[in-house]
Amino acid sequence: MVAKGVCRKLGLREDDSAFETIKRRLEPFVTPVLPRSTIRVNIDNVEAQTLGPGSSFGISSSVNRLHFEAPADHQVTTTAAVPSTAPGFLLPCNTILAEPHGWGIISDIDDTIKVTVTSSPVGILQTTFVDEPEPVRGMPELYAHLHTHLSDPTWFYLSASPYNLYSFLRDFRNRYFPAGTIILRDASWQSLGGLISSLMVNVQEYKVNRMLKIHGWFPKRTFLCIGDSTQKDAESYAEVAKRYPGWIKAILIRKVVVGAVDEAEKNADERFQKAFKGLKVPWCVFERPEEGQEFVDRLVHDSVG
Repeated sequence: MVAKGVCRKLGLREDDSAFETIKRRLEPFVTPVLPRSTIRVNIDNVEAQTLGPGSSFGISSSVNRLHFEAPADHQVTTTAAVPSTAPGFLLPCNTILAEPHGWGIISDIDDTIKVTVTSSPVGILQTTFVDEPEPVRGMPELYAHLHTHLSDPTWFYLSASPYNLYSFLRDFRNRYFPAGTIILRDASWQSLGGLISSLMVNVQEYKVNRMLKIHGWFPKRTFLCIGDSTQKDAESYAEVAKRYPGWIKAILIRKVVVGAVDEAEKNADERFQKAFKGLKVPWCVFERPEEGQEFVDRLVHDSVG
């Protein structure tokens, strides 16, 4: 049983109070996927569309055009009839429509806004399957400030985590941060090794690819990118900023200090100087969220002035 394996890796007994939590959070990892399936969705009780067929991992990713008019910032409720062992099983979701112009924010999740300890495989398991999801201190306040100060920006939460964690991360976002699209790896891992590797392997390539998709959706918006020093956020954001000059307005990187072996190298000034060399975009590496807020306030003030 997978839950027993997690317990062993974390040094827990099966009669530990955390065992039930582990089993519950592991369900999306052990539930069979339905590859290459289609689903019928009802959009705002106005029109119906077919999505799919999905990938071999059961993930459907496509851009569909609405055939009715709705104002910007209007919230659309979509219900999907999902093929399952329980016919007619419905999954609701909410989508906020956005104009082509305005501010947008691309934010990493793990160790940027959520404590994950991505520097340690054991830390990832502990914070994902046992602990109550914990926001990084000060980041909910920073994001609430940005949401107000930038006049309701469109939010994207971009993580290298697999889609098995979507519900877990969605509930966390709903509790602490502004609503926005959560973009995860197009894979449904059936092993814990897959979870660990998804957070550590080819992260820059994956994030750049997804940011190019976001650019395709909103090429005329102005974006602020927020990440952390544990992975390749700085390099990923810099690569896209160089590819599309003017699209990314600024980059913020949270310096993570947890005592990891390679922490000094990841947090070194030389690393960020190299990543952002030749980039004509203001950037800020901060430890306190208040520093990030002051940076963005100055940025907005200067752009208005």
